[in-house]
Amino acid sequence: MLACPSSSLHGLATLQRHSQPSHFLLSNSLFFPPSPRLAASRKCNFRSLLSGRSSRRSAVRASADSPEVSESVVSDSGVLQPYSVKIPVGDRHILVETGHIGRQASGSVTVTDGETIVYTTVCLDDVPSEPSDFFPLSVHYQERFSAAGRTSGGFFKREGKTRDHEVLICRLIDRPLRPTMPKGFYHETQILSWVLSYDGLHSPDSLAVTAAGIAVALSEVPMSKAIAGVRVGLVGDKYIVNPTTKEMEHSELDLLLAGTDSAILMIEGYSNFIPEEKLLRAVEVGQDAVRAICNEVEALVKKCGKPKMLDAIKLPPPELYEHVEEIAGDEIVKVLHIRNKIPRRKALSSLEEKVLNILTEKGFVSNDSKLRSSSETIVEVLEDEEEDEEVIVDGEVDEGDVHIKLTSHKPALLFSEVDVKLVFKEVTSKFWRKRIVEGGKRSDGRTPDQIRPINSRCGLLPRAHGSALFTRGETQSLAVVTLGDKQMAQRIDGLDGDDELKRFYLQYSFPPSCVGEVGRIGAPSRREIGHGMLAERSLERILPSENDFPYTIRVESTITESNGSSSMASVCGGILALQDAGVPIKCSIAGIAMGMVLDTKEFGGDGTPLILSDIVGSEDASGDMDFKVAGNEDGITAFQMDIKVGGITLPIMRKALQQARDGRKHILEAMTNCSPPPANRLSKYAPLIHIMKVKPDRVNLIIGSGGKKIKSIIEESGVEAIDADDNGTVKIFAKDLPSLERSKAIISSLAMVPTIGDIYRNCEIKSIASYGVFVEIAPGREGLCHISELSSGWLPKAEDVFKVGDRIDVKLIEINEKGQLRLSHRALLPDTNPDNSNVKQSTGELADDTETSSKSPEKSKDNSSTPKITSSSKRSSEDDSVLPSKKFVRRLVNSSQDKPLTNKEKTKKSSNKAAGSVSVNDESTLVSGEA
Repeated sequence: MLACPSSSLHGLATLQRHSQPSHFLLSNSLFFPPSPRLAASRKCNFRSLLSGRSSRRSAVRASADSPEVSESVVSDSGVLQPYSVKIPVGDRHILVETGHIGRQASGSVTVTDGETIVYTTVCLDDVPSEPSDFFPLSVHYQERFSAAGRTSGGFFKREGKTRDHEVLICRLIDRPLRPTMPKGFYHETQILSWVLSYDGLHSPDSLAVTAAGIAVALSEVPMSKAIAGVRVGLVGDKYIVNPTTKEMEHSELDLLLAGTDSAILMIEGYSNFIPEEKLLRAVEVGQDAVRAICNEVEALVKKCGKPKMLDAIKLPPPELYEHVEEIAGDEIVKVLHIRNKIPRRKALSSLEEKVLNILTEKGFVSNDSKLRSSSETIVEVLEDEEEDEEVIVDGEVDEGDVHIKLTSHKPALLFSEVDVKLVFKEVTSKFWRKRIVEGGKRSDGRTPDQIRPINSRCGLLPRAHGSALFTRGETQSLAVVTLGDKQMAQRIDGLDGDDELKRFYLQYSFPPSCVGEVGRIGAPSRREIGHGMLAERSLERILPSENDFPYTIRVESTITESNGSSSMASVCGGILALQDAGVPIKCSIAGIAMGMVLDTKEFGGDGTPLILSDIVGSEDASGDMDFKVAGNEDGITAFQMDIKVGGITLPIMRKALQQARDGRKHILEAMTNCSPPPANRLSKYAPLIHIMKVKPDRVNLIIGSGGKKIKSIIEESGVEAIDADDNGTVKIFAKDLPSLERSKAIISSLAMVPTIGDIYRNCEIKSIASYGVFVEIAPGREGLCHISELSSGWLPKAEDVFKVGDRIDVKLIEINEKGQLRLSHRALLPDTNPDNSNVKQSTGELADDTETSSKSPEKSKDNSSTPKITSSSKRSSEDDSVLPSKKFVRRLVNSSQDKPLTNKEKTKKSSNKAAGSVSVNDESTLVSGEA
């Protein structure tokens, strides 16, 4: 028969049970006997610890067999006095202080490392909540921006919704504390933790775990042992306890470990494919550090700790375990042979209803004499108010006196519904363990190290950039990959001051339909955030660098079926979806969840812990460990372990890691048989990215004032986005190739460096002003052609000769200090005044010089100044009235370069088109110049 489970309280010989047994006779009350006196006796009566406490609640003295707690550091007025202690951690000390602030809380503490300070409190509800199989513990952690001398961004300048990073630390605090809480303690417990100061070097997350463990140890919560947490990094071959943020930048390992002085309760971390032996060594280093902290905390508790509320622990009566086994033991064994999850769950629910009906409504008749005598005692207590009433059950009646002859009846026992449910769950867990240990078979018929059947397919969503459906047994994940630009990156506002942009993130969702249930749909739960981060950090190490693959990558993992290890299914599905999207990953990885039955001797084994590979949901719920490991045959990228018992040792972890490695090899091999296989190329619906390098001083021209220019380029070309960095790197994101080419041509023209004397052919007039026209010499690049440079004669208005859309040839004659271009159309016009002989003569002489200069460039340079002066001296007053001499001289000075179709200029034209990367569809042509 199943003995009553012992409490997890360390060092306690006995525990106070219910002040009255929870079973009673034929009562309509569900949890308490109908007698008011008995009901009053069921209330928690506690002695007050401090004189100023409310009379509604008081603390319980430790039982005689409990470890003695030394007198607290309390003043005459009953107020806890400040007390502090320095604890060595790694190569420095942390300062633990209590009694300074938060003195009305059941436990409060501040922990300081460097200039990082974490303040944590623990409070308990006065009245116990409804009994359940889940300890009523809530954890809230908050990083206040004032800790780093900042204010939160946005419209509201106050911390609001818990951020994902804070949720993850809440889970780190909760997971090691929950297994140490005693069964039967139902007072709601709340842990609040704030970061009050942050120096940018010492991370607050591991401090928060330690602070929570110390605060609970100082409080009235009957926790079994003190808990502490540390971070372990690996820089080179050196293991560092609680490394600084700068040291973590060079670390290959990020391990956060929590435990007691004798066992490990929780580990979580990420690494760069480190082997199992290095991970075990890091765990060993972390466990030594945790042990040292816990020893100091135990000494602190003896001085400042409060008495524990041991009398508040309410456990089901021991005989209830035997009753449940007697009623449903054989049927539970049969139900556990059902392989599929849903039929097995429904069968267990039906069987539980049957047990509840018997033990809470009909009443259970026991054949055990001991239980019968105990029940008769309850009958006397319940019926003491009606002891004068006589009931004739059976016998003879004579005249005169009434003779009563009672016959003995076996009492029908009733128990509370909550106790029956708790015991039924534990009895089911016992038979499940016994089946695995004795029979060597699990509920689905597998051996302990066997993996469920694996099936996967890719490309099932035609419009998605990458998709995969990964199925392992009754666990299924639909993974979808979306590629985007920098605007799609996830922005994170942290204490460091610099907003972090994550170019890769994984979002995990667990709808209630995946387990065949009806539930709430809304914001992601803490569990979803935690599972998503584990899968994200698992995949992060295999992604290419931003230089090799400049896309922002988003992975969505929707769990469509769940029966254990859905986060590891997200890892496997995510890998296939990334390959289907054409992301050049470094290698493939897989994830697996490991379970354990710690005490096998109780169930017919030899006492050696039994490790289970690829656990299902029932094995997770009834087992003693949930150990998730991701990686390949060479090493590990992520891991997470939760313990549901007192803790495990390094040899058990070593065996679990070795078995997990064999499981990952099997899964990776099965993933290679994916049908259809991954596409391994970019989807035609994925955005195109083109990277250009320009001179850093040209970036401002591309962006423009207030980003106006870059916005106009996006609108004009039709691209999705343009990202220009200060180092001259320009990234263009487009949906199609034509829009990409248009934006590339515009940016090339903006980034080119024009030279005075460059000639541009067939350029479009974009706008006309009273003082001239604006001509587009290249896409997105305009210059002013003054009205005096539009014609060789006098022109009253530009619009009299030109209109918007006309195309003309222009020459660059000036660049001012602002970078604005001044163009001339007149400098390229031939001589149109045949009546002036002087002009003809000058032109003829200049033409001869031009022919000579085309044959000898050096001679052209030497003679270029001669015609300017000569032609200027030969001009008559009559010519001056037609064309101002200053402008005419400018034309003559540059006339040696005005022949538009010389071989030399044709060569420059072709070379500059290539250098400027101007689109071939553009009618504007760069004749000469530098791009």
